[in-house]
Amino acid sequence: MSTQGSSNDFIPLFDVEKETKRWQQVYKIVTGPKPDIIPTPREVVWKKNKSILWYHPAKEKKYKIPLFFVYSLLNKSYILDIGEGSSVIGGLTQSGYDVYLLDWGSPGYEDSNLSIDNYVLDYLEVAVKRALRHSGVNEISLVGYCLGGTLAAILASITKLPIKNLVLSTIPIDFSIGIVPNKWQEALQSGQLSFDSIADVYGVIPADIMYAMFRGLSPIYISPIVNLITRAYDEDYVDKWRRMDKWTKDATPFSGAAFQQLFNDLFKENKLVKGELMIGGMEVDLHNIKCSLFVLSTSRDTLVLEPQSLPIMDLVSSVDKTYQVVEAGHVSLALTGKFAVFADKWLSSRSEELHPAIS
Repeated sequence: MSTQGSSNDFIPLFDVEKETKRWQQVYKIVTGPKPDIIPTPREVVWKKNKSILWYHPAKEKKYKIPLFFVYSLLNKSYILDIGEGSSVIGGLTQSGYDVYLLDWGSPGYEDSNLSIDNYVLDYLEVAVKRALRHSGVNEISLVGYCLGGTLAAILASITKLPIKNLVLSTIPIDFSIGIVPNKWQEALQSGQLSFDSIADVYGVIPADIMYAMFRGLSPIYISPIVNLITRAYDEDYVDKWRRMDKWTKDATPFSGAAFQQLFNDLFKENKLVKGELMIGGMEVDLHNIKCSLFVLSTSRDTLVLEPQSLPIMDLVSSVDKTYQVVEAGHVSLALTGKFAVFADKWLSSRSEELHPAIS
């Protein structure tokens, strides 16, 4: 229904019944049970403390070189395997890759002293060794997402392990640029603001504090509600929305020692870009990275801005290196499974096809 004004403009009337149904649907979605996340077929290869190394075999193996995924310490890794039709892991196994995924797990109070050094050397490097042994191959492709990409780059710069390809997506490298408010950044860099006391008090930062911190810093935790209101009757969108909503609220605790390193060595001192970061007594020099490199940024990322990622292209020594910006957001790149498509396109010619087609 509508009314016609003197200027012949059409002015739509507010449809009470339709809007009531819309809000009832939104309420039902928001308050209903969280969806079950069914992972791509997998098996456990290795465990250490709370961490698990998962092996996802290719549906029909096409490539010799397996992929090893490392996700951020700040969130849970199942965003990479969020459900059939949207899974990054599932998309790549479908394309013919064997995939390994390191699930960091959730640290308990007894893990308060776990540092970034421990995570890189005692967990990530050891897990890559186990994946190499399990796969029986001589090389592997290391794939890092978000802060997991930072850890992957750190490892690649100091390890002697045979990393053939390094794929980094939405990766923070230059921590002088970011989503932290300018006043916070200035106070942090000048020493007026410190997060050490939080780590000292809690030992392990509780999940609800980590969630609140990042909810306040990034609109990825707010804009989905607006989108849900406008698309509440789109079943495919609602299904993805419910999965993302579960993941964003399913925060993980953070060890105090790693938390202090993250803010002091990276956000405050920006040591990675400066070449001053030390891990296990070794200098992290990104120039040591010589393997093939693919860096992916997203145009609508509000959590890791493109200028944070781009500097790595000039810091590495790789001859074969590619940088690409795609139309997506920080989370939607994984949530929609698009990352699998871009990764496959780049990796396919660098992963040794088992039975290459004869032209």
